[in-house]
Amino acid sequence: VIPSIESVKGFRVAGVHAGLKKENRLDFALIRSRTNCVTAGVFTTNKVKAAPVLLNMERINNNPESIRAVAINTVSANACTGWKGMDNARLTAQQVAEHLEIEPEQVLVMSTGVIGTHLPMDKISRGVELASESLGQDWGAAATAIMTTDTRPKFASVKVMTPNGEYTIAGIVKGAGMIAPNMATMLSTIVTDAKLSLSQVQTALQVANQQSYNRIVVDGDTSTNDMVVLMANGMSTTAIDDGYDMQVFQEALNALTQ
Repeated sequence: VIPSIESVKGFRVAGVHAGLKKENRLDFALIRSRTNCVTAGVFTTNKVKAAPVLLNMERINNNPESIRAVAINTVSANACTGWKGMDNARLTAQQVAEHLEIEPEQVLVMSTGVIGTHLPMDKISRGVELASESLGQDWGAAATAIMTTDTRPKFASVKVMTPNGEYTIAGIVKGAGMIAPNMATMLSTIVTDAKLSLSQVQTALQVANQQSYNRIVVDGDTSTNDMVVLMANGMSTTAIDDGYDMQVFQEALNALTQ
């Protein structure tokens, strides 16, 4: 595992300044896959779940094999915001879909920041526009753009060589302050160009989560917005068979999340 990301086949990212933070600091990130992704998610166990958590749970449940993008904003958590919060989460996804020419149901959204505040949709719209226009391979910018109280961006990747070919797993994560049992105040997006089935993605993420994010404790709280998603687009064409291949993938994913 290396603390950098060069590229993952089929994925492009951006981290931009949408005006959510002051002083031109990066504050909005977008991750896009060229093709459909088999996707799994792990979400907060808090009884109070933010709008983006509820929306993503719905979309991954209904549409787990055709997710294409994740949009992440800072400053506002869009939590405890009622129906308007759900409408804004859906509107964010819709705007991303329009810019990327995909369906709204293929877009996931993540929010982090102050609870009880509505998304400033003019700035969110600006972020969507800027990020869509600047998609590339600057994963460092994307990792920086999702920071809140973090002292440094966190991103890493691992390349795995197999007899069938090679594949990459990479991810960005934010989390500080109240990191606690079960991912509190943590957002993470992990991507891979390996070819996996839905059951493989679901199992791999759950196992990795229990060996990494769910072992961090600071103050015992869980948050309204915690989530981690794993997206596999298969563009390396390296298929992961059950058995030894899956064991190798799991070990690589565990190392990455840790």
